[in-house]
Amino acid sequence: MAMRVLLGLLSATMLSACVTSAPSTMVHQPMTVRPEPRADVYATQGAIYNVGGSRPLFEDRRARYIGDTITINIVENTSASKNSETKAARDSSMSVATPSIIGLPFKTFQGVGLDASDKTGFSGSGSNTSANAFRSTITCTVIEVLGNGNLLVSGEKQIGLKEGEEFVRFSGVVNPSMITAQNTVNSTQVADARLEFKANGFVDTAQVMGWLGRFFLSVLPF
Repeated sequence: MAMRVLLGLLSATMLSACVTSAPSTMVHQPMTVRPEPRADVYATQGAIYNVGGSRPLFEDRRARYIGDTITINIVENTSASKNSETKAARDSSMSVATPSIIGLPFKTFQGVGLDASDKTGFSGSGSNTSANAFRSTITCTVIEVLGNGNLLVSGEKQIGLKEGEEFVRFSGVVNPSMITAQNTVNSTQVADARLEFKANGFVDTAQVMGWLGRFFLSVLPF
């Protein structure tokens, strides 16, 4: 019976290891929506002219409705540098002498001198430099039109490789005035931008510490 339970647990573990799921995300949800029915779709339809799917003759194709798509040019460059240096010093001394006075007891200690000194020093320094660059293009979907006309967009791109899958995700708030005639906008012009580049597969799994190692690392005091 015990052997059967052990084999069942082993099989479940192997099956769970074979199943790969998308990594967790922090981008705005959902990452895609269907277009909402427009009010004029219920107008009288003609044999050729479809009111619901039409746009004005001189209207550009920029995203403005829920379900519209927009291309985000990801051009992120971050660079940070920090240097710190701390110095502290303290120096003190003390000198005490016992005078020679006739008639006092403990004559043995008369004329004895006592000197004491203390010196403490501390010096510390540190530096940290970080630089990141990200270049990509992703087409997102308008998932909400805010009250002031700004567009909340979100999207995901999945790239399947033989070692696993890669996920490029992006979301943020786009001001329609920033959208170009080609229906594109740079990521640096998007508010509340959330950008992710994650992957799954055995290569990424091998770089993650096991749960037992994380447990001992959190409880051991040294």
